[in-house]
Amino acid sequence: MAEYDETGALGLAAALGAGLLIGLERERRKRRRAGAAQAQAAGIRSFALVALAGGLAELLGRALEQPALVLVGAVLVAVMAAMAYRRSLQLPGIDAAGVDPGLTTELALFVTYLVGVLAVQTPALGAGTAVVVAGLLAARERLHRFATQALSEAELHDALILAALALVLLPLAPATAPPALQPWVPVAPRTLLLTVVLILALQAVGHVAGRVLGARAGLALAGLFSGFVSSTATIVAMGARVRATADPAIAQAATAGALASTVATWLQVLLLVSALAPGAVAALLPAALAGAVLATAAAGLAWRRLPDGSPSGQDGMTGARGQGPLRVREALLVAALLAAVAVGVAAAQRHLGTAGVLGGTALAALADAHAPVAALANLFAAGTLPASTLVQGALLAVLANAITRSVAAFTAGGRRYGLTVSAALVVSTLGAALVAWLWA
Repeated sequence: MAEYDETGALGLAAALGAGLLIGLERERRKRRRAGAAQAQAAGIRSFALVALAGGLAELLGRALEQPALVLVGAVLVAVMAAMAYRRSLQLPGIDAAGVDPGLTTELALFVTYLVGVLAVQTPALGAGTAVVVAGLLAARERLHRFATQALSEAELHDALILAALALVLLPLAPATAPPALQPWVPVAPRTLLLTVVLILALQAVGHVAGRVLGARAGLALAGLFSGFVSSTATIVAMGARVRATADPAIAQAATAGALASTVATWLQVLLLVSALAPGAVAALLPAALAGAVLATAAAGLAWRRLPDGSPSGQDGMTGARGQGPLRVREALLVAALLAAVAVGVAAAQRHLGTAGVLGGTALAALADAHAPVAALANLFAAGTLPASTLVQGALLAVLANAITRSVAAFTAGGRRYGLTVSAALVVSTLGAALVAWLWA
């Protein structure tokens, strides 16, 4: 009984603290709204009492074996909140002043009651929930500004697509391929969709980083996060800028962006293996990190040579006007290529063994490095490929794709641009191979 009382006292204390925290924010909000202060009936005392009421209802419901007591309290709080809102609409001067009292305070009052109930059940979770609620209430202006000014229609559209893929379609996708196709198709639909979600999420993170970090890092960030879709396409696009401009600053910024895209190749290889074959991460990590560090050093040297105040090319982060930051079509193409490569590599392994796996990986990587790496990770996860072969195949994929990217750099940007990009690719790839050899 003493243990129960101690737990109940801790829960009530957490409920009271939660109510005081949320009520403090509402009290300050009420005082700041000089013209409509009377419209908000609930302040710090009301919120503290409501949270405490929720905790007492939960505690007494347990002691008296009356779980309906919590429901009765919730109904009473909801009725009082509705009455307070109705009263706020009838206050004189509200319509004339054009003030919308809103439902935020009334909804927060009801949520505070639920937080009080939760605090008695799990004090830590209740306290954490109170902090989140208070933070949301305090961030009113920032959230409104973000929703109405900072967030464009295209960005909202892309965010909804990403949320639908990650929260709706991904959990519903089958975790294994149909039994009849498993001998020939070693990749599950959920794995393909996970690859698409991962690529889109990385693009979204890159877009947000570009918006936050701003001007001077523009093209470098554009190159880095465009590289998660296609480093080859990024190098071609940056090379076209270099060839088309007579401004050395823009050319240097575009070169830094192209080199930054090579960092994304190593990071995405590591992220794909981490998501699809976690058991192989330890074997691949040293080589992938070495390649990423060397590629980052090359991009950093190019970026440091940019003069202060040079053009950023920030518009390159979002592409054409009106187009969102996510490239769904490209991500779907990568997933389709992953499925095709997985079928080819699995067939090559059945007929030619390890040599067939490495040869098929190299050929597929001439077009894209990520799909064959993902196929190798799926074979490792299925237990048909050792970690050492996965590492060899991943390095071979990056090397083969580096050849394609070097040719693209010379073709798109000219001799000087091509030499710079090729040198960075050679250094990062050979450095990663050396670390892999030493680690093995």
